[in-house]
Amino acid sequence: MDTFTVRDLREHTGQLIHDAEAGKLSLITKHGRPIFLAVPFDEDMLKLGLQQAMAVKLFQENTLTLQKSAKLAGISLEAFIEKLGTLGIAAVDYSPTELQEELKDFE
Repeated sequence: MDTFTVRDLREHTGQLIHDAEAGKLSLITKHGRPIFLAVPFDEDMLKLGLQQAMAVKLFQENTLTLQKSAKLAGISLEAFIEKLGTLGIAAVDYSPTELQEELKDFE
């Protein structure tokens, strides 16, 4: 495992990518403290659920839509909504006004 400082990231991005392609983990530090771990993707990581965990996180951050998150997770939209429910995460986030507007469509 290699260690990079935040400054190294700017100067040695290519090395970080090369290490990831070679399957190496890289630790990123700031002022000597670990900030994050760069983990290369491989089939084992995906099989262990990383893909679904990423999809949930990106959905929670409003980075991806519900549909795109389900696609990233590799499951159907219905299964993704069910997964969110088991995690206690709302699949929709309406304000009271938006909810009233949506409900009008069903009347």
